[in-house]
Amino acid sequence: MLDMLLERFNYIPILILMMTGLYVVFATGNLVKRLVGLSLFQTSVCLFYINMAKVFGGQPPIVAEHHAPDAGDHGAAVVEHGAAAAGHAAEAVIYANPLPHVLILTAIVVGVATLSVGLALVVRIREAYGVIEDDALNTADYSRETGAAG
Repeated sequence: MLDMLLERFNYIPILILMMTGLYVVFATGNLVKRLVGLSLFQTSVCLFYINMAKVFGGQPPIVAEHHAPDAGDHGAAVVEHGAAAAGHAAEAVIYANPLPHVLILTAIVVGVATLSVGLALVVRIREAYGVIEDDALNTADYSRETGAAG
């Protein structure tokens, strides 16, 4: 049990960040604080996926190029494809999958764009209502709909 926890210790801070971001989104009435909590939650999800995608002992999925000394066309690159090109026994190579990292890069870009749109909406709400607290916004909106002084 202790070995399993020590092997997965890096998930504990990520889980703490995730729950902190979720708590901030639900517990506060301030719109800027909610956006910060949402950003924290999104960052922790990205860290979680990157952490899961890590392959220990894995190499980048890049095919090694070697220059052939007897190539007739001025040192053209010859790509070595395992045992056939090298002339020796095939070695088991573990490659890391680049797809999760690419998807997380896309998620980071979408998260930054969402955060900027959210902050722009908060600025517009502040200009229109004069407040950014949830309860005060509900009261101001209700008073505008009913025409009552609030």
